[in-house]
Amino acid sequence: MQDGFRKWKPNSRGDMKLGFIGLGKMGANMVENLLDHEHDVVVYDLSREQVDRLAGRGAMPSDSPGELAAGLGHPRIIWLMVPSGAPVDATLDSLVSSLEPGDIVIDGGNSNFHDSVRRGEALAEKGIHFMDVGTSGGLEGARNGACMMIGGNPEVYASLEPLFKDLCVSGGYGYMGGGGAGHFTKMVHNGVEYGMMQAIGEGFDILENSAYSFDHHEVARVWANGSVIRGWLMDLVARAF
Repeated sequence: MQDGFRKWKPNSRGDMKLGFIGLGKMGANMVENLLDHEHDVVVYDLSREQVDRLAGRGAMPSDSPGELAAGLGHPRIIWLMVPSGAPVDATLDSLVSSLEPGDIVIDGGNSNFHDSVRRGEALAEKGIHFMDVGTSGGLEGARNGACMMIGGNPEVYASLEPLFKDLCVSGGYGYMGGGGAGHFTKMVHNGVEYGMMQAIGEGFDILENSAYSFDHHEVARVWANGSVIRGWLMDLVARAF
């Protein structure tokens, strides 16, 4: 077990208390999911409107990353759901002075896995744990149960598993490996997704340019039910036509 690591302390109901930074469409839906599961959530976002809206749902508002960190017991758990790249680094820079050894930062966005490795190594020098979580499932998944690919320290993962279980559909999360593995897996996942979308698009283009007058909604509806290419993407296509 790494120095400084201690398991989270449950609240009176046995659930977690955590901070959540980034209340865009995905982040806000995830916070509502957490509140439904009776976790205590301290929230921060650049949009005060979003902070106030979720405070009305039961979250605890904060005015800055530092204030958010101050509202959490040690070891802190702080989930970031901000745009990849510079915004993640800026958020970490504003947060790190308020953290202590043993605290846990989770990046649930679409970060480049190289960045996740770098961030994890930099935080490890301060005794802070960094978990990279590739998140899939869209807004519906964020609200009602997502799919998560998780990288980082395996003992930290084990301590956080109740949190991932509440945020995901049954069987929809797992430990992928060391630092960066979660976001690497999500990168490959995205490549597979784009390939599937391209194949679906090409298929309907062939139908459209054939000698037949297909009802694309009807084709998509049939393909979405029982065929070997059924699935969420085909359901979306069926709803789109």
